[in-house]
Amino acid sequence: MKSKAMKSMFALMALGAALPVSAMAQTSVTIAETAPIVTLNVTETVEAAPDMATVGTGVQTRAQTAAQAMRDNAAQMDKLIAALVKAGIPKKDIQTSGINLSAQYDYSNRDGQPSGPRFIGYEASNQLSVKLRDIKKVGTLLDTMVEAGATNVNGPSFSISDPTPMLAQARAAALKTARAQADFYAQAAGYRSARLVSLAESNSGGQPPMPMMVTARFKADSAPATPVEPGQVGSSVTLTVQYALEK
Repeated sequence: MKSKAMKSMFALMALGAALPVSAMAQTSVTIAETAPIVTLNVTETVEAAPDMATVGTGVQTRAQTAAQAMRDNAAQMDKLIAALVKAGIPKKDIQTSGINLSAQYDYSNRDGQPSGPRFIGYEASNQLSVKLRDIKKVGTLLDTMVEAGATNVNGPSFSISDPTPMLAQARAAALKTARAQADFYAQAAGYRSARLVSLAESNSGGQPPMPMMVTARFKADSAPATPVEPGQVGSSVTLTVQYALEK
């Protein structure tokens, strides 16, 4: 009996010793920030000359049957792709962006009398997105597309292939600006310093300018290439930062 009682006592002591440990493991303490908080949104942009252009191009064909429209379109597209590859554009930089086939109708009221739409055939289109990595040859390549049978050209849209260095510069400039603003508010409000308590970032690498529309045209051998001005593109970083003002 004495042995059983002692075992029960030791069991209760062990349970009692474990309870505080369990309670401490489930307890979390949050220390609220009591200093005034300044929240800033700062955007900095670094600009540089682009090293890549993206152009949309393609062909449209019409025929009385859907199958013929698609066959004609495929033949024209093969010719266009071959010309691009011959001009030095690798296949990895040529991507199909859309294929469409639709019936076409004439809705004009030529005789002045009410009439329904008149079926005139099928139109097939195949569109490409082409990356051009030699900025100096963009104008010449646009003319090459047209001469190879492209019926539409959209762009170019300029960009930076690797915006990482520009983003790093923009990031450093944004943080420096945020720090200066926080220090200004601290001093203006009668505080000794500003302490960074949170930081969040969003960025856009190699923001292209608005793409310009290029009118497709054939050129004579002696005519100059289509003029293209790449200008500059920017990489932007926006920081949302919070500083605590300290006495």
